[in-house]
Amino acid sequence: MHHTQNQQRQSLDREMFFNLLPVPCCLLPVAYYATSVNQIFNQNMTTTTAEKITTKLPPLIPREILFGNPERTSPKLSPDSKYLAYIAPDEKNVLQIWVRTIGQEDDRQLTADKKRGIRMYFWTYNEHQLIYLQDADGDENYHLYQVNIQSNMVRDLTPFQGVKAQVIDLDHNFPDQILVGLNLKNPQSFDVYRINLNNGAVEFDTHNPGNIVGWTADAKFQILAAATITEDGGSDLLYRETTEKSWETMRHWGPDEDGGPSFFSNDGKTLYISANHDANAIRLLGLDLATREEKVIAEDPQYDISGSLTHPITRAIEAVGFYKDKLEWQILDDSIAADFEFLKQAHKGEFRIVSRTLEDNNWLVAYFTDDGPVYYHTYDRTAKTITFLFSNQPQLEGLQLAPMEPISYTARDGLTIHGYLTKPVGVPTPAPAVLLVHGGPWARDTWGYRPQTQWLANRGYVVLQINFRGSTGYGKDFLNAGNREWGAKMHDDLIDGVNWLVEKGIADKDQVAIMGGSYGGYATLAGLTFTPEVFAAGVDIVGPSNLITLMQTIPPYWEPLKKVFFHRVGNLETEAEFLQSRSPLFFVDKIEKPLLIGQGANDPRVKESESTQIVKAMEDAGKAIEYVLYTDEGHGFARPENRLHFYAIAEEFLAKYLGGIFEPVGNIEGHSGVVH
Repeated sequence: MHHTQNQQRQSLDREMFFNLLPVPCCLLPVAYYATSVNQIFNQNMTTTTAEKITTKLPPLIPREILFGNPERTSPKLSPDSKYLAYIAPDEKNVLQIWVRTIGQEDDRQLTADKKRGIRMYFWTYNEHQLIYLQDADGDENYHLYQVNIQSNMVRDLTPFQGVKAQVIDLDHNFPDQILVGLNLKNPQSFDVYRINLNNGAVEFDTHNPGNIVGWTADAKFQILAAATITEDGGSDLLYRETTEKSWETMRHWGPDEDGGPSFFSNDGKTLYISANHDANAIRLLGLDLATREEKVIAEDPQYDISGSLTHPITRAIEAVGFYKDKLEWQILDDSIAADFEFLKQAHKGEFRIVSRTLEDNNWLVAYFTDDGPVYYHTYDRTAKTITFLFSNQPQLEGLQLAPMEPISYTARDGLTIHGYLTKPVGVPTPAPAVLLVHGGPWARDTWGYRPQTQWLANRGYVVLQINFRGSTGYGKDFLNAGNREWGAKMHDDLIDGVNWLVEKGIADKDQVAIMGGSYGGYATLAGLTFTPEVFAAGVDIVGPSNLITLMQTIPPYWEPLKKVFFHRVGNLETEAEFLQSRSPLFFVDKIEKPLLIGQGANDPRVKESESTQIVKAMEDAGKAIEYVLYTDEGHGFARPENRLHFYAIAEEFLAKYLGGIFEPVGNIEGHSGVVH
């Protein structure tokens, strides 16, 4: 798999988290929701505001379209170009892997997952074999499964209870093997194992001394590079000439730097690394392993690299992506320049090469748009022809979806903050607004279709998504500006964004809600406690309420990363008082506005206790709280029944306090939500 397959997995992850779109459903007539809307408006809103929203909005888009399963998604070409695989729901609406023979219409279901659905899969180089990852009810202890596309036989390659599997590498020169990380011997660290894809035999390969968090194999399928977390919260680049020799530290990055190995060249003489030493933004560098000299392959002064495209056989670097307001490519290999120019003109939106065959004559291209589904095409490089395959959610086509606009503003201390603004179609401003905060926090929002964003805009709300300081992609100065600023300057950036909306006449200052998941959930709780006068309501999804207990209950395999948390958030061992001062749990008495919390019972990252402790504190303080616990979910809601249930509750909640329209909850079968 080396670097090319890793990019495919990243593309899959991006799509599955942000564009997991539902099966078709007919639009409801306006009359269906008019009664409920009027009831809410009569309780909370003036007639003028109510009429402004209801008379101008396009028809309500049912939640089933926005939050249900996709019709078909994540297609991948087999390396030998004989088959196409994709994910689609079965007759019970559970996501499965399907396959068809190229050039035929013999589509058939391969897997038979009973409940949770499959979201991560890829081809091996062993003919007729696919691999997929699956956990149990969101516990993130992923097992690695192999499925034979001829017999449909499924084998658990990592049948170890309570153990998490991480795919490290596949390589076309070693089609019968896969390198996998398993925390089998120590829950806190992942050793490398070599698994035989023919008989399932698991063989120990490389020992982890405890601080290694990433492994890199060379073109001979040997683990020769690794990344560690160091005591100062930084990292080291390790290299060994052969598997028999000792590890050598090639470079150290401090806690305010970022770096690590990416992949080896085919001849093994160069190790490509992504790092931001001696620069602000993460660059792609080539490290000559003989001379130890580094050469810059691609860079941008402000933006980190966001991925690279490499040839599936030669490993030659062909293009490097930089995500600015939108994705931009630097072409490094002239042999693909004409292809990229052709693909840029062939369809609207950002395009990505999500799959390519070994002989490299056929590519599978995904086009991401902000006002519609993901469009998949096959591209014949020889004939220079592109053929539409399918979109992941045809029911989105033709709907009046809202465009997403890149924006920027200046924070109170002069820092430039970037983000995205989505205005409801047909509604004059100022209008009610939702500040939708991304998780991480070491991540970022990007341009494109998002179910949450379109759902909120369709209900009548302006949506603002902010890449506050501490977000990734904008260079280390911007990232480091968020150090020790949870609930402080990171939160100030969000408040400055709300003020920007109001000053621009886009939002009414008394009608802004805050919503988000993970760190976005924390930001919601911080918003209602640290700035209780700003927001009309808050929706927290799997957000931590106490930074002390958050760090005390992290998964065991995050233990090496604790030093990073200590540096960027606060030191659990020496600064409990500081962490308490940034924890919303201890400021429940400040909450004045309504709060809705959604939580997965099996969340390994933000434990159920993070929600229950603030729910109890609010109840003890006599404050109203709405809380929904999903018994078969983890860090977010993977099952469509649970998504549909939570967002039904959330949109009625928001309508009550902001005045947007909503679709009645109705009867949602199969969800596990327990409403408190």
